[in-house]
Amino acid sequence: MSALLSAQELHAFYGATHVVHGVSFSLGRGETIALMGRNGMGKTTLLRALMGLVPQRRGRVMLGDRDVSAAVPEEIARGGVAFVPEGRGIFSSLTVTENLVMASRPAADGSERWTLPRIFDLFPRLAERRGHWGNQLSGGEQQMLTIGRALMTNPDVILIDEAAEGLAPMIAQTIWQTIGTIRREGVATLVVDKDYRALSALADRVLLMTKGELVFSGTQAELKAQPELLERHLGV
Repeated sequence: MSALLSAQELHAFYGATHVVHGVSFSLGRGETIALMGRNGMGKTTLLRALMGLVPQRRGRVMLGDRDVSAAVPEEIARGGVAFVPEGRGIFSSLTVTENLVMASRPAADGSERWTLPRIFDLFPRLAERRGHWGNQLSGGEQQMLTIGRALMTNPDVILIDEAAEGLAPMIAQTIWQTIGTIRREGVATLVVDKDYRALSALADRVLLMTKGELVFSGTQAELKAQPELLERHLGV
C-alpha cells in the first residue's frame, strides 16, 4: 500500500520541551489508523506536527513522495490533508452553513465528493440547525460541524483529534458511524480517542504512544494478544 502521509524519525518540540521522539509510521490510501495512549503522551503534538502547526520539529513529513517537513499548514492543507482539532475551532459568528461553505474546495483532481447537501445528509442534525450560529450549537453538534467542514475540503487524508471525547453516547455513536463512512469512501484517516473498543473496531491498525514514542504498531488482533500492553498503556 503506497503511503499518502508518513512520518520519518519525526521529533517535535515546544520551546525546550522535547515532546515527540523519533516517530515513524505511514498512512495508506483508504486506511484508518487509531492513535492511542494516555493523556499527555504526545498524540496531539504529533498530529499538529504533521499539519505543520508545530514549527520546532526534526525529521521528515512526507505527503506522498513530496517532502513537506518545512511546509506551512496552508500548504499541507492544500495538498489534501484536513485536520479536526481537539478545540474544534468553530467560527461562532458564522452560521452552520457559512462554517461549511467557507471551507469548500474541490480535491486536487477536481472532484467534489463532499458537498453541502451530502454533509447535511451525513449529519441531519446540522441540516436542522443550518441557520444557527456556531456558538448556539452543543458540543456534539460542533464536533459534527468540524468534521463536516474538514470533509468539505475534499481531502485525501483527515486527522481527527479526540473524535468523541466528552460526547453523549448517542452522539459519540454518530461520530463513529461517520468515521466508518469516511473509511468506506477511501479517505485515509488518523484518529485519536480514548475509547479503545469503539476506535479499534474501526481501525486497520493501532499505534500506541507513550512519552512521545511509539511503543506498538500493528493490528487490533495483534494488540489484543498482548494484554500487558493494553493494561500498561491504556488501562484496559
